[in-house]
Amino acid sequence: MYTPDPNRYDHAQYNRCGKSGLLLPAISLGLWHNFGDTESFENGRKIIRSAFDRGVTHFDLANNYGVPPGSAEENFGKILRKDFPGYLRDELIISSKAGWRMWPGPYGEFNSRKYLVASLDQSLKRMGVDYVDIFYSHRPDPETPVEETMMALDSIVRSGKALYAGISSYDAAESARAFEILKSLGTPCLIHQPKYSMLDRWVEDGLLDTLEQYGVGCIVFSPLAQGLLSGKYLNGIPEDSRAKNPTGFLKESEVTERRIKQMRALNEIAAARGQSLSQMAIAWLLKDGRVTSVLVGVSREEQLLDNLGALNNLKFDTDELLAIEGVLAEKF
Repeated sequence: MYTPDPNRYDHAQYNRCGKSGLLLPAISLGLWHNFGDTESFENGRKIIRSAFDRGVTHFDLANNYGVPPGSAEENFGKILRKDFPGYLRDELIISSKAGWRMWPGPYGEFNSRKYLVASLDQSLKRMGVDYVDIFYSHRPDPETPVEETMMALDSIVRSGKALYAGISSYDAAESARAFEILKSLGTPCLIHQPKYSMLDRWVEDGLLDTLEQYGVGCIVFSPLAQGLLSGKYLNGIPEDSRAKNPTGFLKESEVTERRIKQMRALNEIAAARGQSLSQMAIAWLLKDGRVTSVLVGVSREEQLLDNLGALNNLKFDTDELLAIEGVLAEKF
């Protein structure tokens, strides 16, 4: 029988999500890659227990996570029933999303009210919960009116099937429109989930300013650029890496000699700070007060602990920031 660490909240760091009443851990756990049926259930269970024992209360899912799609939610539901019964559910923030293709036919993807509501109902059944804390529109939809999508999110929150509404991967203009509609409906947007890392900085072109303007929180995914910033590629491409996996999101062609030299230079800066490269990459994101939380995805407990170690040093001096920018701009 799992008994959570009684001291789990003593040293954990939480940040307020925008202008809401909700606090999120500075580092949250994403269950995208490593919690489906093709992975070890007990290893995933160990990672989730270890995270919670260290104050990580937020677990991020989506309808299509895992192989096959939906299996991450099913496995997370099994872990909830085994290890987090009763009152412990009230100590968790569970999120899910819908937007990407989940089943065949015209109603199995994108942002219609039909799809969003049906998908959430399926997610709740897979996890065996009555509600999720956050439900997202997973991506913009070029065909469905944004009014329909936001009205669906408002209805879902009012139904009690989700406590908060969020959006993911919308640009600044799309986000502002969504925020205005939700505000007019009486269900303010809680949070935006964009892709953001040292190597992918599109959110700096207006989105972060928009989130600050509307008082919306920000939780970033792919903070290590699909592993490029993990330190794994400092000496080339390991055989067991994502880049060697033909079905992975990081392509071998992206791990160029320039990138490897860049990562080595960044690693030197991190070492001078007393951090691993992954720790510095996470700390670099959290230095911006508009970033509420960083979503990490791990396949081993050791990776989780290394990522959480980023919280031991979140301060950067001017010379460090200039050095990082110099490396990122360097042509090598």
